[in-house]
Amino acid sequence: LLQARDTLAGSAALNWSGDRAIADWDGITVSGLPLRVTALVLPERNLSGIVPPELGSLSNLKELSLHFNQLSGSIPSQLGSLTQLKALGLSDNRLSGTIPPQLGALTQLELLGLSENQLSGPIPPQLASLPSLEVLNLFENQLSGTIPPQLGLLAQLEVLGLSGNQLSGPVPPQLGALTQLELLGLSHNQLSGTIPPQLGALAQLELLGISENQLSGTIPPQLGSLTQLKALGLNDNRLSGTIPPQLGSLAQLEVLSLSRNQLSGPIPSQLGSLARLSRLWLHDNQLSGSIPQELGALTDLEELSLAGNALIGCIPPGLRHVPTNDFAESGLPFCGS
Repeated sequence: LLQARDTLAGSAALNWSGDRAIADWDGITVSGLPLRVTALVLPERNLSGIVPPELGSLSNLKELSLHFNQLSGSIPSQLGSLTQLKALGLSDNRLSGTIPPQLGALTQLELLGLSENQLSGPIPPQLASLPSLEVLNLFENQLSGTIPPQLGLLAQLEVLGLSGNQLSGPVPPQLGALTQLELLGLSHNQLSGTIPPQLGALAQLELLGISENQLSGTIPPQLGSLTQLKALGLNDNRLSGTIPPQLGSLAQLEVLSLSRNQLSGPIPSQLGSLARLSRLWLHDNQLSGSIPQELGALTDLEELSLAGNALIGCIPPGLRHVPTNDFAESGLPFCGS
């Protein structure tokens, strides 16, 4: 640690010194007999150096958290030697280079947070060898290549955050095997192909975001089986076909965003069953027909955007509580006015 002190701190300061008990060092936790370093936690300390390779020698380390700093350089492959590590948090820095495949050796790891850096290259398929992993956050980087289908083997995974990268290729249907998943974030990439119907098996999923990609084909009706879903974002793609009426079964849904696609046909009356819906964005599609009167039952609705379609008729009077500017561009009057 003394060798790594200045390398890690950069222009910041750490009180690590041979004249001070290690238990009193900034961010250091020691435990056990003999005493060993078990945690290094230094978030928001203005550290501006690099992640020292020497940290790979801390064989009893269980937590390494250096997020919200200004660290640069690459992630040392030596961190793959930390076989007791349960949490590795390096998010919100300026790290670059690739994700070391050696991190796939961290078999005790439960959290891997590398988001909001400048990491590039592919997602190593070796990360699928982390049997205890619950959170994998790689969002807001410059990662490219395809999403490894092997990630479907992460049976304990609850959060998979890959948004805001340059990922391409299909959404792997193997992700439908992640039965513990609560958040799947794939937005703001260059993904293509269709939405796998296998995603309908993610019974614990609360957020599904695949917006701002290049997805085509239809919306799988199987998504109507996601009974815990609170937010569904599929906007800004190339989706076609009709809106599945099965989406009306998503009783917990609060946000439904399907705007800027090529969806056609009517608005399903079943969407009027989404009692918790606060935002319904359907603008800039090719929807036709009238607005279902059933939507007037959506008393929690705060935003409804319908412009840029071929809708006819009038707006159900039950929607008068929604701000009028949301209807201005639709050109439709309220029913009975």
